Amino acid sequence: MIHVYYGDGKGKTTAAMGMALRAVNAGQRVVIVQFLKSGDSGEIAMLKKLGATVFCGKSGQKFVSQMSGNEKRQTCELQNKNLHAALCKKADLLVLDEACAAWQLDMIDKTLLRSVVENAPKNLEIVLTGRAPADWMLNCADYITEMCCRKHPFERGVTARKGVEF
Repeated sequence: MIHVYYGDGKGKTTAAMGMALRAVNAGQRVVIVQFLKSGDSGEIAMLKKLGATVFCGKSGQKFVSQMSGNEKRQTCELQNKNLHAALCKKADLLVLDEACAAWQLDMIDKTLLRSVVENAPKNLEIVLTGRAPADWMLNCADYITEMCCRKHPFERGVTARKGVEF
């Protein structure tokens, strides 16, 4: 089944990684692709230790909006390479973290991403996360959860805290 966690609130990646943790604990094969992220968040290190396969990274540490044309091209190539590598692994759960942003910002081969989701084998759970999913993502989803921010310490100048936000 297809799961979509989206919105402007905190918890999309956390929900996806919680599902990955449950799957690993159940003896399932978990493959995670983190689009447009460096892969240094706390849950990734632990999931790797527990046997999940993780692909992540981007060209440099800039946001896409700050990248040069060359940096965007390199980042897109890396995202495509990571997705292709993930598809070569056997999986029961495939987490496509920030797939919505990769799609929206043209940082992924859109034909490939859409095909992966729409033509997934029946025995593969897929999780998509991000702020604004494409309509086709919502249309093919079996589960849709919207995270809505009502209040956040960032509004008071509190920066991300290790163990809580990363």
